[in-house]
Amino acid sequence: MPITEFLERNARLYGNEKCLTEINMDLQERDNVTWLDYELIENNPAGEYRRDMTWRVFDEKANRLANLLIKRGIKKGDKVAILLMNCLEWLPIYFGILKAGAIAVPLNFRYTAEEIKYCLNLSDTVALIFGPEFIGRMEAIYHDIPNVKMLFYAGENRPSFAESYDRLTANCPSEAPGVEITDDDDAVIYYSSGTTGFPKAILHTHRSLMSACYTEQKHHGQTREDNFLCIPPLYHTGAKMHWFGSLISGSKAVLLRGVKPEWILKTVSEEKITIVWLLVPWAQDILDAIERGDVNLKDYDLSHWRLMHIGAQPVPPSLIHRWKEHFPNHLYDTNYGLSESIGPGCVHLGVENIHKVGAIGKPGYNWEVKIINEAGQPVPKGEIGELAVKGPGVMKCYYKDQRATEAVLKDGWLLTGDMARMDEDGFIYLVDRKKDVIISGGENIYPVQVEDYLRSHEGIKDVAVIGLPDRRLGEIAAAVIEAKPGVTLTEKDIIEFCRSLPRYKRPRKIIFDKVPRNPTGKIEKPRLREKYGAACLVATQTRM
Repeated sequence: MPITEFLERNARLYGNEKCLTEINMDLQERDNVTWLDYELIENNPAGEYRRDMTWRVFDEKANRLANLLIKRGIKKGDKVAILLMNCLEWLPIYFGILKAGAIAVPLNFRYTAEEIKYCLNLSDTVALIFGPEFIGRMEAIYHDIPNVKMLFYAGENRPSFAESYDRLTANCPSEAPGVEITDDDDAVIYYSSGTTGFPKAILHTHRSLMSACYTEQKHHGQTREDNFLCIPPLYHTGAKMHWFGSLISGSKAVLLRGVKPEWILKTVSEEKITIVWLLVPWAQDILDAIERGDVNLKDYDLSHWRLMHIGAQPVPPSLIHRWKEHFPNHLYDTNYGLSESIGPGCVHLGVENIHKVGAIGKPGYNWEVKIINEAGQPVPKGEIGELAVKGPGVMKCYYKDQRATEAVLKDGWLLTGDMARMDEDGFIYLVDRKKDVIISGGENIYPVQVEDYLRSHEGIKDVAVIGLPDRRLGEIAAAVIEAKPGVTLTEKDIIEFCRSLPRYKRPRKIIFDKVPRNPTGKIEKPRLREKYGAACLVATQTRM
């Protein structure tokens, strides 16, 4: 059955109960989000803004959009894109597109105008709903997206080239449109991170979405009493698929706009949050703020917080050990997935396996995994190979890209591009991205291993190890290091610290710079390779 039926069930059973709360802590952002019609919390000296939505209103808003799209000629299988910042309207719009039988196409809010145009044209999108933050980008391209026949603007001060989403949906029926949807129908197109060029369009069916619901709820046991704090962008599979646990259990969730440690802790405290999904940088920032004395945990009521889980990138074991020192009563889980596997859950650690911190875990609920060599054959336990996954959440294809599809889908198995190994107990450890492996003088260097080691240095906030060209060795390992605030590090400090590593693994070049990450927390290594690669051929190398 489609996930829209869960929404309709919740509206029937819990219609007057709050399901979503949006909170914006930063008054400085008001000028950018006036269209959201925030209500000021009375008697709140911090002056934060919040809005609430019930399950009934959620379902009615989705129905109104679905009926509008159908009235405007949107047919089953047509593509409708979403270009919004996280907000209370985001999920009702997503579900409204699905209820119309259309295919939802969420877009990264960091895309440039050219990337937006590329993605709209690639996906054959016929309608787009966008917010005020994107007026300038849309104004630059709306003449160059011939397939997009309808532009709906969600906000005040509507640009002349778009129609008002709010006015049009307000005049549409709030009853379900009655479009028949099956598990095999196409549902969504998500875009890959695009770290190697323009992103690929990843097509999923309704069966994929349902599998994400069941997997998430099975792994984290959401009940009606839970309240999930959602911070990452909703256009990405990670945030939304974790929220699917709230959908299936009929429980509450909070959308927080902002990632400052004190905002996260304050929201957990005041909203009685029970589950938080963090990206590595945010968890790191919380720990640093605690250890610097910028926040005092005694100022917050965190007694409801039962689970912290992390995904979207390799998690340094040292980070979790630090976390457990400050939050000893938290359950902890690591989730692994990719957009091609409908987000997190195809591999997960499990809260009962904290003793295996460092592993991404075992096959997730309804998933199979194997680690294979270049010939596609399973490798023995302990040896490194490519991780492959199989399950109901594997994508249907890369839309309009048969060659790329055939390169990663083999007899129902999805080749992830991640190098991994399995220990004797069946737990899987990520070694690195296949494309990020550094081959230096014939030796394979896996950057994640070196990064984990460097992150144990008390003065390092973040680090990225990349391969840079070298005339003699082919490639060398370079460490891009971001020091903690107020900490001064030198090249000599890092060289000394790395002497415990095998010689071939030691970075031969040390660079002090900010480590760029995309909205899902992944290090943008192609940007670093582009920035430093050409200069490396002529620069003096640091020898260890």
